[in-house]
Parts: sequence; structure tokens; C-alpha cells
Amino acid sequence: MCTASTPCARRCRTVGFGPSAPTLSALAGIVRFFGRMPRVSTENRAPRGRRAPAAHERQRDPERTKARILEAATAEFAAKGFAGARVSEIAARAGVNQQLIAYYFDGKEGLYREMNRRWRAYEAQEIPDDTPMGEMVKRYVRASVENLGGRLLAWDGLADTGDDDGEEARERDARLQHEVEVIRERQRAGEIDDRLDPAVLHLIATSAANALAVYPQLARGLFGADARSPELVERYAEQLALLISRAGNNGDAPAGKS
Repeated sequence: MCTASTPCARRCRTVGFGPSAPTLSALAGIVRFFGRMPRVSTENRAPRGRRAPAAHERQRDPERTKARILEAATAEFAAKGFAGARVSEIAARAGVNQQLIAYYFDGKEGLYREMNRRWRAYEAQEIPDDTPMGEMVKRYVRASVENLGGRLLAWDGLADTGDDDGEEARERDARLQHEVEVIRERQRAGEIDDRLDPAVLHLIATSAANALAVYPQLARGLFGADARSPELVERYAEQLALLISRAGNNGDAPAGKS
């Protein structure tokens, strides 16, 4: 369990889909899940005296090795949360010597930070700010399931204790307020119903986009299918995009339009 004294308890989150986007800039929240990094004890960092792995222990292609480690780390963090993930298990998933994680990332916290950085770069490229609302919703739904953003965000939320002190929390809040302002701009432009509270819309969109990843048991009960199945992901993404588009346009948007 996470308590106020555990490493994971001092984290701050955003909404995991990490970067910024228009409305559902609400959704830009989705995987801004990495908002603030956990403050972890020194056991999660590489000991100062630890030697670098010998040349024969390192892979010939360091970038490929790093990518494998990051992929394994994402799966491990999504399965167990930051506090429950173990560097030894990440190394085993990646098929590398554990020392390589310390060598390349300076331990678990550094690995988590790099995972965050790479997600932001991915999102900036794949879900730019000018993405139409409906399409943005679809992309975030897919990323939530396929890239495990939804599960990572859920773990962050469960570990939260309300400790919002620190630079990371201020940066997270600034991003969220920017995303809310983007929604207001779309309301002023007539793209979104101005009767809707932009902050509420942001939270609703973020929660809904992550539903398949966070509630797989409900998906099985409702649809009789695995929440990760491509068919269900596409079905859900299409329906959510339609729902949000219609709500944002007083219900007058033609079917299939966003």
C-alpha cells in the first residue's frame, strides 16, 4: 500500500496523455499522466559507486537497447505502478543486464522520466494541437489502450496524496489551465457549446478516453470482448468521438462529423 511516507505517495499527476492539444485538449490531458515525477528514495537510483557495465555487457546498438528497456518499463509500470515496479523485473522483460538500466537511465526514477519525455515527443508528433476534436478523441482512446497510458494514469491517481508542492506540480497545473483555455477558445469560435464548463469537459473527456484501459472488466461484461481488442477499441473510439462532438455542438453535428 502507498502511504504518505512511500515514494509513490509524493507524486503528482496530470492526465496521462501527456502533451497538449486542443479540446479535448481535455484530452491532451490523457497522457499527460506523467505530470510530476515521484520523489523516490535513493534505493531507486544507481549507487554512486556502481561501475559502468563492461563493454561486452553492453549491446552493440545502444539506442535499440534503450528502446527495449523503455518498452519493458512501460509494461512493468502499467502492471504494477511506480512503487511496485522493480528494476530487476524490467531488466528481465527487456532481456538485458540490470546494470544497463543504471548505466543508461540512472535507475528507476531516471527511467520513468525518460519514458515521460519520449511520450511527449510522440504525442507532439502524432496528436498535434490542430487535430480536429473528433479525431483527437479517437487517437487518445487508441493510445490509452495500445500505449498503456490509461493504466499508468490510473496508478498515478491511486498513489496521489494531494501533495502538490514542487515545480513539477506547478508545471502540471499550468498545462492543465492552458488546456482549459484552449477549450474556451473553441467555445468562443463556436466549435464547442459555450454552456459547457471547460474544466468539467476536460475531466469527462479524459476519463472517458481512458475507460477501456481502466475498466477492462466492465468492457468484458458490456461488450463480451477483451478491452484491448482492435475491433472494440475502434468501436469505442468512434462512438466516443461522435458523442463528444454532438455534445459540443448542441447535438446538431451531422453523424460522422467532428
